[in-house]
Amino acid sequence: MSATVVVLWMANVLLDTFGQLSFKAAAAEDHLGAGLARWKGMAARPWIWWGIGCYVGEFLVWLAFLSLVPLSEGVLLGSINIVAVMIAGRVLFAETLSPLRTMGILLIAGGVAVVGFGGST
Repeated sequence: MSATVVVLWMANVLLDTFGQLSFKAAAAEDHLGAGLARWKGMAARPWIWWGIGCYVGEFLVWLAFLSLVPLSEGVLLGSINIVAVMIAGRVLFAETLSPLRTMGILLIAGGVAVVGFGGST
């Protein structure tokens, strides 16, 4: 993989992870109420706008990334985002990582390593 591909891949992982965490932070605030009031409260929080900004950035980075790698490889490499979000959710929001989820993380990370280091055919 070229340095450009690696940089775009890492940017994609960071933008997706921060976007997911921003949405979680905006949605996790209990004092916002329920129903429409909750949605208005979330729209007023900076976290929701950080999340939207990250998703816009991720979309652009993803397009650039896919222009440089085969789709089948890009999608597999992109699945590492799942691992990053799960680990960050555990660290920042004290979410539970069951043994089954931990096994899933290891399998995904292993698969991404095989694709990333396997080279092109």
